[in-house]
Amino acid sequence: MRDPRTRARGLALGLCAAAIAAVMQVQPASAQDAKQASVKPQTTSRGIYYVDFRARTAASYGHAFVWYGRTDQKQIEVAGLHPASESVIPYIIGHVLPVPSETGKSYGDLDDEYLTASYRVYMTEAEAQRVFAYIKRLQATSPLWNAATYNCVAFIQDIARYMGLKVPVNHLLYPEEIGR
Repeated sequence: MRDPRTRARGLALGLCAAAIAAVMQVQPASAQDAKQASVKPQTTSRGIYYVDFRARTAASYGHAFVWYGRTDQKQIEVAGLHPASESVIPYIIGHVLPVPSETGKSYGDLDDEYLTASYRVYMTEAEAQRVFAYIKRLQATSPLWNAATYNCVAFIQDIARYMGLKVPVNHLLYPEEIGR
């Protein structure tokens, strides 16, 4: 019989793959949708404000989250949904039942060596004010984490949708489905 931690880690790797797929597939749906989108991917000449959709791996669990802020400042804001604990137990329970969550940075979110994917969107100041307020509101209203129903990938997908970006419908993708 397999160790429950091994099974949880396997599912964790699947979630990490989903995070990578979500980050890598964030793009305007079409030219028509891009015109209607409230925030469009642009070069840095568009503005100094940004949201960076990120995915990382770690020894025990993968994670999707966003960095946001201004390119001319070193301060980075981090938003991501994860169980409110450093213990593996809530992660395991969270595959069956919703568990209390946190929506700020977690261990490894600031470390480049864990980064597996990144997609940055630049914005004007007006766009950034609206998007940053939405991120803060989402952080304040996301009290639970569940691997199957509302996880870190679903959390960043909500941000991307609000910005008018196209995201995968599914927040539970398997490694072999990446890039399809």
